[in-house]
Amino acid sequence: MANLLLVDDDADLVKLLSMRLGAAGHRVTAVESAEAALTQLAVARPQLVVSDVRLPGRDGLMLFDEIRARYPALPVILLTAHGTIPDAVEATSRGVFSYLTKPFDGKALLDKVNQALALPAPEPHPQTGDDAWRAAVVSRSNCMADLLAEAKMVAASDASVLISGESGTGKELLAQAIHRASPRAAEPFVAVNCGAIPEALLESELFGHVKGSFTGALANHRGLIVTAGGGTLLLDEIGDMPLALQVKLLRVLQERSVRPVGSSLSLPVDVRILSATNRDLDSAMAQGQFREDLYYRLNVVSLRLPPLGERREDIPLLANHFLARLSEKYGKRFNGFAPDALKALTTASWPGNVRQLHNVVEQVCALTTTRLIPLALVQRALRVPTMEVLSYAEARQRFERDYLVGLLKLTDGNAADAARLAERNRTEFYRLLQKHGLTPGQFRAVPPVAD
Repeated sequence: MANLLLVDDDADLVKLLSMRLGAAGHRVTAVESAEAALTQLAVARPQLVVSDVRLPGRDGLMLFDEIRARYPALPVILLTAHGTIPDAVEATSRGVFSYLTKPFDGKALLDKVNQALALPAPEPHPQTGDDAWRAAVVSRSNCMADLLAEAKMVAASDASVLISGESGTGKELLAQAIHRASPRAAEPFVAVNCGAIPEALLESELFGHVKGSFTGALANHRGLIVTAGGGTLLLDEIGDMPLALQVKLLRVLQERSVRPVGSSLSLPVDVRILSATNRDLDSAMAQGQFREDLYYRLNVVSLRLPPLGERREDIPLLANHFLARLSEKYGKRFNGFAPDALKALTTASWPGNVRQLHNVVEQVCALTTTRLIPLALVQRALRVPTMEVLSYAEARQRFERDYLVGLLKLTDGNAADAARLAERNRTEFYRLLQKHGLTPGQFRAVPPVAD
């Protein structure tokens, strides 16, 4: 069974061809325009494209040129009326696999389809060889290509790397990719979130401890730095590391040895340090929250992961990647996203970046009852993560204003009655009104005009 993409704006012909190809055991995805076809190709690569020459907007020949430029090994069959036969013949000289003249019988169509499918299938995303190290980083945008080229170059050395980027951009995935591309790939990769572990525990987790060094230390404990020996240690959210531990980490980097809590002996360590942060460390240094000497030890090479909004061409690819993985988790089979649903994903605001996109795709996977993810379900999921989150001060300010407005509406703009209900004296009440730019007169009912 093969995945076929059918491009035609004739609904009756699409229905007929889908039935014939489906009866032959193929899975058919149908779209009505060249633009929708290119969107679908970005989501899921078929083994064959069957397209009409005459399409709204860009025609089938222009679509073929786009496909040949982007996916040169993907075969295309054109459907042509008599008036467009010369164009179709010329297209075959440029690389179109074949063309069929309307009207055509089902056997001729299936013969052409089977011949095209007999060609060697292209591998859209190689997962072995030179690209295996970055297999988990799903992208095709230029900015990510540049970043990954830098990452692979620095991976060959032992230089410390500081990975910066907003929360949810995939800093740990990039760190893992650097480790896999490095000479240390066969050794451990250990990640620790410096902001998620209390200071007292973080010291023991990183440096280890000896039995009896503190209450509850019932046995010797190897720290994560020693555990990562020979390999790579990722210090995630390094900007949240307490100052006291920053001093000890600096000593480890300088002396290449670690002293467990409660021990008088230091253990030699051979570990590469990668660190990641979503904080502005320059600002943290200016405020005395991060040591400058440690910063320069960690920031030998700096890599910045762009937010999802700066790599929108990756959104269809990521959404399809997550859909494929989650289909196994939920035991469902999907044909992808409807074109308008994919457009909604591509144009949405993503403050939570790739992590938020994964959550949205997971929600639609859990709730959908159809194989093609509809726009309505994507819109519903997009509203969840974009809920407004206010600081305490902002929430208090909003509550005060809404409360005062409600009181003045209730009392018809009578400030004395409103102050009495609020159990505040009039002077204080007027001060609150002034703070929020409110006047009682705004809420007084206008008397009816006499006839």
